[in-house]
Amino acid sequence: MRMLESKLKWQCRRGMRELDVLLSGYLERCYGQSSDEDKTAFRQLLELSDPELVGYLLKKEIPAPELAIVVQHILDRTHA
Repeated sequence: MRMLESKLKWQCRRGMRELDVLLSGYLERCYGQSSDEDKTAFRQLLELSDPELVGYLLKKEIPAPELAIVVQHILDRTHA
């Protein structure tokens, strides 16, 4: 499990501070308690390019349905 956590931390580090804060914050505060479905969606989200992530997390684009829930969780939990 440690290897997965390290990989996820590395994937959360992007070229844009806003993305780093949102993704790393979710990983640190919420990922461990998330459902298996949300964990899978988060890992899929991390595979996307930075422009796609910016579009979804800054609410400029609508994510695919399988990613929409975790995107909303990220936004809800980091703005709470």
